[in-house]
Amino acid sequence: MSLRVARLHGVGDLRVDEEPDEPTRPGHSVVRVTAVGICGSDLHWFHEGGIGDATLAAPLVLGHECAGVVEQGPLAGRRVAIDPAMPCEACDTCRRGHQNLCPQVRFLGHGATDGALRDRLVWPDDLLHPLPDGLSDAAGAMLEPLGVALHALDLGHVRMGGTVAIVGCGPIGVLAVQLARSAGATTVVAVEPLPHRAEAARRFGADVVLTPDEVRAGCLDRAVTGGVDVAVEIAGSHDAVAIAMLAARPGARVVLAGIPAEDRTTFPAALARRKGLTILLARRMNGTYPRAIALVRRGSVHVEPLVSHRFELAQAGEAFASAARRNGLKTLVEIFQ
Repeated sequence: MSLRVARLHGVGDLRVDEEPDEPTRPGHSVVRVTAVGICGSDLHWFHEGGIGDATLAAPLVLGHECAGVVEQGPLAGRRVAIDPAMPCEACDTCRRGHQNLCPQVRFLGHGATDGALRDRLVWPDDLLHPLPDGLSDAAGAMLEPLGVALHALDLGHVRMGGTVAIVGCGPIGVLAVQLARSAGATTVVAVEPLPHRAEAARRFGADVVLTPDEVRAGCLDRAVTGGVDVAVEIAGSHDAVAIAMLAARPGARVVLAGIPAEDRTTFPAALARRKGLTILLARRMNGTYPRAIALVRRGSVHVEPLVSHRFELAQAGEAFASAARRNGLKTLVEIFQ
């Protein structure tokens, strides 16, 4: 039996072809993929042929924000969200509870592990999370970026009554705005240069929306005197990191969740040192799926309205081009069989 696959063969060279089915394995389920979101990290692979120190050594299937229907396995017939990270569970890092930092982790659409832009995939049973009836497959695919935002806010230790700045309001940033509001922050500041994304941040709960230039001009002080308690950067640029540190109060926590185009992050050291900032780097997420599902199910966070563009698998190249233009928020590939 064959399946359709969107495989990256080189920079900008994404081809949809038919390939043999993946063999089944003990402890793994066969999942018919239905929805795959395109993430900023996917765009790094597409435009740069890699991400950080991981490079394209062989043609790779991208996609890690995904949902589907189990065709074979303990959850057969159930719609599921697919956790894309497969840690080894045996190393010291995993045993300490940091599975997201596992040095041996296999991750969908990264390195040598094919991702979800295909008709079916074979994945461990325990990494499949049943979707409640009220959550669509598109919402299921959005649980991965929600988990990333949730992990970043966890690292920031957002407190009831605290103040938070989200720098970069793409899909994960807008989700972080909602989470900060749900966590009890009294003032949520969104920093975003693109007008349509700034408006989305406002629509989903930001109290104050500023451009980077307005932060540099001191406009933040009108809303939050002295700076915010927690600043989360989700843009992946040196300027965004600097803006997050500028927005932070002395003694604040700054969480860097964006992925830079080159494998380097710089920031104004004198500013960070004078403020005594605690700087944390977020990697993916860590066991957040049950919490993410609960938050969406109770209506604390809205995920599907962030999907602005939808394409079929045969249009995968067009989907990546759309996502790269940043015309909307989340670009989704829907797989119909």
